Amino acid sequence: MNIEQLYSIYRQYPSVQTDTRKLKANDIFFALKGDNFNGNVYAEKALELGAAFAVIDDAAYFTVPDKMMLVDDVLHALQQLALHHRNQFNIPFLAITGTNGKTTTKELVKAALSASFKTYATQGNLNNHIGVPLTILSIGDDVEVAVIEMGANHQHEIESYCLIARPTHGIITNIGKAHLEGFGSEEGVKKAKGELFDYLRANNGAVFICTDHPYLVDMSRGIKTIITYGKDHADYTGQPVADAAFLGVQPTGKQEIGFIQTNLVGAYNFPNVMAAVAVAHHFGVPSEKIAPAIAAYVPANNRSQIIQQGSNTIIMDAYNANPSSMKAAIENFAGITAPQKVLLLGAMMELGADSVKEHQAIADLLQKAHWHAVVLVGGDFSKIQHPYIYLEDAAAATAWLQQQQFTNTYILVKGSRSVGMEKVIQA
Repeated sequence: MNIEQLYSIYRQYPSVQTDTRKLKANDIFFALKGDNFNGNVYAEKALELGAAFAVIDDAAYFTVPDKMMLVDDVLHALQQLALHHRNQFNIPFLAITGTNGKTTTKELVKAALSASFKTYATQGNLNNHIGVPLTILSIGDDVEVAVIEMGANHQHEIESYCLIARPTHGIITNIGKAHLEGFGSEEGVKKAKGELFDYLRANNGAVFICTDHPYLVDMSRGIKTIITYGKDHADYTGQPVADAAFLGVQPTGKQEIGFIQTNLVGAYNFPNVMAAVAVAHHFGVPSEKIAPAIAAYVPANNRSQIIQQGSNTIIMDAYNANPSSMKAAIENFAGITAPQKVLLLGAMMELGADSVKEHQAIADLLQKAHWHAVVLVGGDFSKIQHPYIYLEDAAAATAWLQQQQFTNTYILVKGSRSVGMEKVIQA
């Protein structure tokens, strides 16, 4: 593969797509392969749909030579093209990873930085081996700061993304129990997420760390530049101020940043807000612009969304779930004052041998507070002891909820994506 030749084509047609269903005119189509699909099959179709060029790795489909490039491996070509594009920039690249709060932190950081800088951030959850290069290839020449979200479910994944994105700054939001099937243990999670700090330590990078998590302080030792945030003993400090629905944050440091009334649910979002405060101020966003920018962010895509249905208030947090985020959501919900509270909780996935134990721990936690009703849905919730309602799937939970005809009720909906708990309130 001639990367210079491929990059020359990309500069003429700087829009990349891997899915013909989302193809736009003059995209470059990368014919990726997977266990159950072969993008090479669709290369010629992509050209017919208006793609300017197709990158393939199977000679049997090399049918339009003047509009196709044959490479050894399409995924590798995509990643190398992204690296080549990354190398054209001399701007901050901030990488964000962690067990919980990656996407919310990314969106808050983007909102705060955008008050002063042309900022590009990962769209949605494009944070894997395909999403990271696609994100980088979407960065235009006018961008002043790039924010790259990195997810992982096994060792050396973050390391590989760093070699493509070459971050100059980094945030690990937290370390918790997630993807234990791939990581093996919480210590395995720490090692995997810590690959970001390892890269920045070796490349004279800078990190933003939350001092409320002492393990992050330990993980950051030896890094050249460390900027801290948290409730106290940090460069940027603040205190969470919770009401019945939304989180408020009162910065307490010397930066003269005003009170931030967020559209976020739960004190567990406090570190995410403070990360945005620290990043924005560090990069020079004027103090008076930071609070309004963060306050204007409204969560979407089933991430701690507040939804009003009649007299009911629904906290929709069904984008994903693991033991750490489930515990935080339940504890926050327990602290809300409301006439009656109902929980519909979907099972947590990818927990391996610990799955039944972790689901039992959630049921035990639930019994520490009084609820009007609790519905546990699917997965290993079927294998534990509890006094609550168990239903097999989201469809059954939907039917149950419709039958209740609740009024003046707070309802928490949470679960792993594969359970589809967001469907519960869409009927």
